[in-house]
Amino acid sequence: MRIATRRVARPMHTDDIAQVIEIERESFPTMWPPTAYKRELEQNRLAYYLVTVERNAEAAGEWAAHGGGHGHGSDHSGAVGRLFGELRHILGNEEDERPLPPLEERAELITGVIGVWLLADEAHIVTIAVRESHRRQGIAELLLIRAIELAGAKEQQLVTLECRVSNTPALALYDKYEFEKVGLRPRYYSDNHEDAYVLSLDRLGSRAFQARFQGFKDEHESRWGHFDVEA
Repeated sequence: MRIATRRVARPMHTDDIAQVIEIERESFPTMWPPTAYKRELEQNRLAYYLVTVERNAEAAGEWAAHGGGHGHGSDHSGAVGRLFGELRHILGNEEDERPLPPLEERAELITGVIGVWLLADEAHIVTIAVRESHRRQGIAELLLIRAIELAGAKEQQLVTLECRVSNTPALALYDKYEFEKVGLRPRYYSDNHEDAYVLSLDRLGSRAFQARFQGFKDEHESRWGHFDVEA
């Protein structure tokens, strides 16, 4: 049985790639090829990826022996997402696919990931995914909180994303954080040609939103517990 000693939200490292691909395949099984995370992290100056982590000190020895170390939602299989994918394909797809130890033997278990591209004055969320075993534990909401905080810190004016019209839980989360439906992309997703809502949050700098946002963060911590935040 795995016992997490610390829960952390931090930037993604290249050593996280194998675990993040594992989560991506669970969440978006029809997406191919997988995201070129190594190139995204090392060469794409627009990209910021954040992960949530469970740290288990007792498993450190096992994880090190396997060469480990640092390392719900919307996908990016639609039109804009395919553009990102094509750019990633041009940059290359050099992912680390070494065998991973069992979940309970990992000193750091990646539980979720969110990717943000900073485009002019817009922060565009390109992916958000949570490990299947850790869903409905507030992780997707925490990742969204961190993305909104990142956008504010980078002085972006708005946050945007696409979401499947059938993804009711995700839409409810985005509605809570005051995203508005500003458009519809017909047949956006390549796997089943489902439409996507275009969602936008454009009140980042207002005092009223920041006060409500702080309330959302306090409510999240009260319900789901504390996550340490690392830069």
